[in-house]
Amino acid sequence: MGNYPSALQQCIDTVGNGRSGFAAYPSNPFYQISWTKPYNLDVRVTPAAVVRPQTAEDISGIIQCATVNNVKVQAKSGGHSYANYGLGGDSGAVAIDLVNFQHFNMDKTTWQATIGAGFRLGEVTKRLHGAGGRAIAHGVCPDVGIGGHATIGGLGPMSRMWGSCLDHVIEVEVVTADGKIQRANDNKNSDLFWALKGAAASFGVITEFVVRTHSEPANVVQYSYSLNFGTQAEMASYYSAWQDLISNPGLDRRFGSLFIMMPLGAIITGTFYGTDDEYHASGIPAYLPKSDNQVVANDWLGSITHDGENEALYLSNLPNPFYSKSIGFKREDMISREGIKKLFSWVDKQDKGTLLWAIIFDAAGGAIGDVAMNGTAFAHRDKILFYQSYGIGFPLSDKTKKFLTGFHNQVLSVAPTGTFGTYAGYVDPALTDGQEQYWGPNLAQLQNTKLRWDPLDIFHNPQSVRPIAS
Repeated sequence: MGNYPSALQQCIDTVGNGRSGFAAYPSNPFYQISWTKPYNLDVRVTPAAVVRPQTAEDISGIIQCATVNNVKVQAKSGGHSYANYGLGGDSGAVAIDLVNFQHFNMDKTTWQATIGAGFRLGEVTKRLHGAGGRAIAHGVCPDVGIGGHATIGGLGPMSRMWGSCLDHVIEVEVVTADGKIQRANDNKNSDLFWALKGAAASFGVITEFVVRTHSEPANVVQYSYSLNFGTQAEMASYYSAWQDLISNPGLDRRFGSLFIMMPLGAIITGTFYGTDDEYHASGIPAYLPKSDNQVVANDWLGSITHDGENEALYLSNLPNPFYSKSIGFKREDMISREGIKKLFSWVDKQDKGTLLWAIIFDAAGGAIGDVAMNGTAFAHRDKILFYQSYGIGFPLSDKTKKFLTGFHNQVLSVAPTGTFGTYAGYVDPALTDGQEQYWGPNLAQLQNTKLRWDPLDIFHNPQSVRPIAS
């Protein structure tokens, strides 16, 4: 009896109408390797089906199949969820892989671009560049999918200047829980559009984005400084100076920066969207360590490539077993100098369980905070800094998890009381209050919107928005 297809499989295969490469199931050979492709190998999940639709109508049919069979649904774009939420997060969901949604168009009158939800960020950058030297704010990892990135937030080095990636989205096509193919913007289905800009995995499957674009910056200055072969305690004074820089309310918005703790030292990076003269006139170099060959000038595409290479130094794009923690800081949450010394000295004394670890402090704020806290579902407009930690192991050890959990607890102990909340792009399945951490004061409105658009909770992962009790 086990060889007979389930009702769910029969329904999905009917939608596919015999097309090759349309869907696969756990019984298929190489299902995990060729179809599921989990990003975090420490989070084991087996979807009931992985489907690669070609049209919004296909997606509508798949959602209806899942609903009839009481199965949850999640969309997968790049598949870089830290907890494999694009695969459902728990076993037994239908994963809708958007890889075939690769259409692109630029309206050269409005300079608005239509971008398919299956694109990766590296390709988005190239397409926008080729369509008139245009750009949007986004992260620098080239293989991250825009489908999740532009709906959960989308933070990157240009976000202080232009806002988050989702702040560029002016309209979407989305398939909702009832199987309808909808357009959503500020005027049509505006409550849904609000929710999609920060929590889309809980509300539908977006097939395309319409985004406003900018002219590419003509000049980019990039700074990189490595502090090698030292203890973390020796890095504390450098971090204090860097924190003073990025927490300055008058910091030039054209500047984005990272401070990265790593084995044997740290790295400070900076990206300034302007000329070298403007960079020095900003006063920023005075806060950064001096070194020969520390600044490189790039064009726009070169700067994106350079930032992507820096990111690859501490978080591989390849699937790995890894563990991660994070939190966001408001301006009043900055850690004191004594607290920084205590925190960095604590790191030196720990057994990390791996040599593959990094702790990244990432400057935010600027234009991100120009939008009201409830202007979109994204609820971290008041944050000027995020930290994220990563530990990779083959296998991942309990020592590594204990180290990163301990670091997180140390951060909370030295930060001002009340420091709370983290970006859903750094999803943490260990959080028992994930919804409150991710969406904060916007959660109640999201729960009400969920009740209207997805009362049966079809679009579900372990930490997605739930419909408020009617």
